[in-house]
Amino acid sequence: MENTSHPLNMEDMPLRFRHVYILIIASAGQGFGGMLAILVGVIAPLLAITHHPALSSWLQSIICTSGLIGIMLGSLLFGKLSDKFGYLFFFRLCPLIVTGASLGIYFYPTIPFLIVCLFLIGLAIGGSYALDPSYLSEIMPVRWRKTMLGISKAMSGVGNIMMISIAYIVLKHSDNPAIWHSLFLVLAVLAALTFLFRFWFVESPAWLLAHGKRVEAERNLRHFLGQDVSIGEPAPKKVQPVSVSEPRQSLFSRKNIRRIVLSGVPWGCEGMGVYGIGIFTPILLLTLGLIQRGENPFEKVVESLRFTFYINLFVMFGFLLGLSVVRRYNLIKTQFWGFIVSAVGLAMTWMGYVWHAPAGVLLTGFLLFELALNAGPHLSTFELPSRVYTLQERAEGEGIASALGKLGAIIATFVIPLLLSWGGGGLVLIVAIAVLLCGGIITRWLGSQVLNENN
Repeated sequence: MENTSHPLNMEDMPLRFRHVYILIIASAGQGFGGMLAILVGVIAPLLAITHHPALSSWLQSIICTSGLIGIMLGSLLFGKLSDKFGYLFFFRLCPLIVTGASLGIYFYPTIPFLIVCLFLIGLAIGGSYALDPSYLSEIMPVRWRKTMLGISKAMSGVGNIMMISIAYIVLKHSDNPAIWHSLFLVLAVLAALTFLFRFWFVESPAWLLAHGKRVEAERNLRHFLGQDVSIGEPAPKKVQPVSVSEPRQSLFSRKNIRRIVLSGVPWGCEGMGVYGIGIFTPILLLTLGLIQRGENPFEKVVESLRFTFYINLFVMFGFLLGLSVVRRYNLIKTQFWGFIVSAVGLAMTWMGYVWHAPAGVLLTGFLLFELALNAGPHLSTFELPSRVYTLQERAEGEGIASALGKLGAIIATFVIPLLLSWGGGGLVLIVAIAVLLCGGIITRWLGSQVLNENN
């Protein structure tokens, strides 16, 4: 029997190598986001050691948050533009911006230029956060869609580990903190390769179908998955073409407010753990007495990288647990219990700190926090927007959700240094526990009713 006589339906076809290739290339932005988080955590103390010993706290906050602000705005900007003009141009533009801005930091490593370039890198990564899940959720077979989105999100952990390893090796063997700007060459090379690989991509078939271009959508789908694949009959029933003369309902209409809150606010709460505590993990662990102090500031930075590397291995274990076990359960329940258990983990660390428990107790609580956060909310918040928004508003909706997530990360990045100065690591833990519980409550409150509206 010829495949051309009975073409495969993209919704229920078997997984092919091309699906994996699309996954790898479309997930690069997640990896860049993880690498940027590590770079920000590394360069701040190195700048203080080198030619900027009097770096003020507010200037450190600007440096640490400039990339996150860019991610938030990029998620909004590129999401809205790609919904209107298509995914492909912006899908290629994002890694090109990362390449140029990273090379700018390498060749001109001054504080003002660093802040501008970090913002541009974040802007492009934010665009990737809006576009990557759109491509994946619209091309992958239904039974693999959730897994592929989870794997894509886990690429941020791969980026973390890769950048930590490279930074540790470079700094360990150079003994020169002024070499910090050379680390951005890694990001520049990987982004340039991503830009080249994305020339194979074409416009999203689902986006074309939603805009009434079925013939072109079928052609692009065959380019992605093979000549024996078709959009199939169910697709037109699920996706209605967007009329040029009929304006789309505002995403901020009263009807959509609950979707925005559910998909964005818990993501912001999750950002407190992933970016806030994640960026300041070495400092926080040092404050809690879990990292021995080095003989000089540079040795402290190198030692903190080594310890952070081990922590991020446990983060990857959380991702693997989420992809292999937790993903089989209800998405809302997974996110809710992930928030609760991660809060319990930090509570264990806080109680151990207050009662002067052995270091093993504090570390166990912290690892439980990382495990639950990455097996639950870190994966589910990335997937949830694609489940609550229609195709016509998906990229913009995912962009808004990602922006709210980064807003939470920005707030955390600003607040944590202040909390450390006001009340030490204990106060940071109390605030983080409250934020995580807030994410769980909102998930439980709105989750079921919003998803039921879409069914």
